[in-house]
Amino acid sequence: MHTELCDRLGIEFPIFAFSHCRDVVAAVSKAGGFGVLGALGFLPEQLEIELKWLDEHVGDKPYGVDIVIPTKYEGKGTGEMDPEKLEEQLRGMIPPQHRAFVERILSEHDIPPLPEGEHFRELHGWTLATATPQLKAALRHPKVRLIANALGTPPKEVVDEIHQTGRLVAALSGAAKHALKHKAMGVDIIVANGYDGGGHTGEIGSVVLWPEVVDAVAPTPVLAAGGIGTGRQIAAALAMGAQGVWTGSLWLTVQESDLLPVQIDSLLKATSRDTLRSRSWTGKPARMLRTEWTDAWEAPDAPKPLDMPLQGMLTTTAMARMTRHPEKSRSMMYNPVGQIVGRLNAVRPVKEVIRQLVEEYLDAVDRLQRLNAGC
Repeated sequence: MHTELCDRLGIEFPIFAFSHCRDVVAAVSKAGGFGVLGALGFLPEQLEIELKWLDEHVGDKPYGVDIVIPTKYEGKGTGEMDPEKLEEQLRGMIPPQHRAFVERILSEHDIPPLPEGEHFRELHGWTLATATPQLKAALRHPKVRLIANALGTPPKEVVDEIHQTGRLVAALSGAAKHALKHKAMGVDIIVANGYDGGGHTGEIGSVVLWPEVVDAVAPTPVLAAGGIGTGRQIAAALAMGAQGVWTGSLWLTVQESDLLPVQIDSLLKATSRDTLRSRSWTGKPARMLRTEWTDAWEAPDAPKPLDMPLQGMLTTTAMARMTRHPEKSRSMMYNPVGQIVGRLNAVRPVKEVIRQLVEEYLDAVDRLQRLNAGC
């Protein structure tokens, strides 16, 4: 299991692992894969702490950072690049009835408010203004070898800035037409993210999407994403022309994960039919476990979810309240995950997951070789 990307990044296996948990990122990189830290939820000063920790714990291994600069979002046309000023502008665009609806849902589930005087920044990511300080922080760390953009084509000035430091740029795509825009902007690696995956996805299934994107952007390398949780799937992705795989859901239930116990329990019990795509948390369609929260936003009396980043701002405090009271929030908790969740049925260390992926991949390749030899 070795491709050109392995040589370019200095890794053993072309297994890329997205996670918001630094322990998972470090463990994957140390096990021969390539860990990618999701920076969305971190303020720049918090991200700096996470990156310093990673530098100290990955040894001589590389890792990546994932930021979020959507192609379209509310407030983009203002040109405001001060995150606090932009947040204030956007906060005024959130209708009172939406805040009242969220408060009603939380109250109906007896989720207590935050302590008096405590509040959270509502706008952490989702804009160029908030992603730029995160990018600056990432570029201060030499072991960061890849910057990925999770939504849309990154702006040319961002791509150029990353390239000037000698790093690679990746961008996620749910359709071949979007992948072509990434390529035209100078993106080095296209992540073809199928409908099956967790978080923000398009509407095309992985098995259909991967070869479409591979053919459309060749010779630009492609990582297959969306529903990958076995070595057999990795073999299939590489057979379709991908140079590696981008995984996320697979790492939610590993031993190193920092998810709350109630979240892990929900994931372990879920089947592949228990997910849906919903705009109820971020404003853009994202795959997650169906919960009483997602059901509430689909009710006839529910307001329409707001466009990004307004919906995410609206739900930030709700997430914080649920996190403070996980048992009360069990039926409501936000759990972004792909359809591969049906195979997440045990808590195992990262190293063991990587080992199994490689062994399953080798078994699949060996089976094909034996089939071919018998022809």
